[in-house]
Amino acid sequence: MTVIDAAVYVGGARQDDASTVVEAAARVTQKGFAWVGLLRPSDEELAEVAGAFGVHSLAVEDAMKGHQRSKLERYGDNLAVVVRAARYIESTETVDFGEIHLFVGHKAIVAVRLAEEPDLAEVRSRLEGDPKLLALGPNAVLYAILDEVVDSYGPVMVGLENDIDEIEDQIFDQHAGIAVSRRIYELHREVIAFQRAVQPLVGMLAEVRSLAAEDETDIELRRLFRDVHDHVIRTSDRIDNFRSLLDNALNTHMSLVAQRETEASYAQNEQTKKISAWAAILFAPSLVGTIYGMNFRYMPELSWRYGYPLALGGMVVLGSVLFVIFRRAKWI
Repeated sequence: MTVIDAAVYVGGARQDDASTVVEAAARVTQKGFAWVGLLRPSDEELAEVAGAFGVHSLAVEDAMKGHQRSKLERYGDNLAVVVRAARYIESTETVDFGEIHLFVGHKAIVAVRLAEEPDLAEVRSRLEGDPKLLALGPNAVLYAILDEVVDSYGPVMVGLENDIDEIEDQIFDQHAGIAVSRRIYELHREVIAFQRAVQPLVGMLAEVRSLAAEDETDIELRRLFRDVHDHVIRTSDRIDNFRSLLDNALNTHMSLVAQRETEASYAQNEQTKKISAWAAILFAPSLVGTIYGMNFRYMPELSWRYGYPLALGGMVVLGSVLFVIFRRAKWI
């Protein structure tokens, strides 16, 4: 059975424990409400939840499928809320998400977790220690769970920020290569996934606040919802900033890589010029020497007294002229 905890609360105090969804629904009185927590329920168990608490079939279908984005849907007097808690995994520099489906009515709230994290037992324990808040009913539980989810974003923000700081230092490393580009891309992907979990909460919490005002929910609870809403807005703004920083980091890195490649190509070109210039200088005397090394029978200069000095002089002059030309052209 996937029921983690099920109880009926009256006046902010825990009155009856239940072992099944049906039992919890049967024990709800006019003055109390039921709070049921499920972990990875089967389709049959979700159907049982729908029958016991009147959850709309579309909301149950979303919970059966999973992999939903954060959203709020209203079915008459009931709400179906999907939120995604997050935790940062340092070893892999990734963000892991835990999907939670909340079915909220006037007499009950059902929390369906599709992952081990976050553990909502702490939320229950904290609320049971605050009877005044818990006495406000399912909306108080909704606030507490939303607050826990939003609080889970804090360590993720710190982890991502540290990674971005490290990347900003790496991109100016002379030996930084494709590994840095890959790290920027993978971190950018994690930030986008995180943004998809957080950004819908901004509008969703605005709608929750509006519904709370329509229902004339306790003023203190409305203030608590506003606090969570403000926290989500700040988190969303920081994520936008992270995306801008990563975009700038990637562009800067690619520019630096291109600059280093250009500098390397320029240095290689300079070396090629020097080699070509010295090859040409050495080719001139080699050409003269090669001609006289052919051992033709009839070469007038071979019997001429000044032929040898003239050949050597020609070699020197040709080499010197080429040296001066390449020197002025800054090839050597």
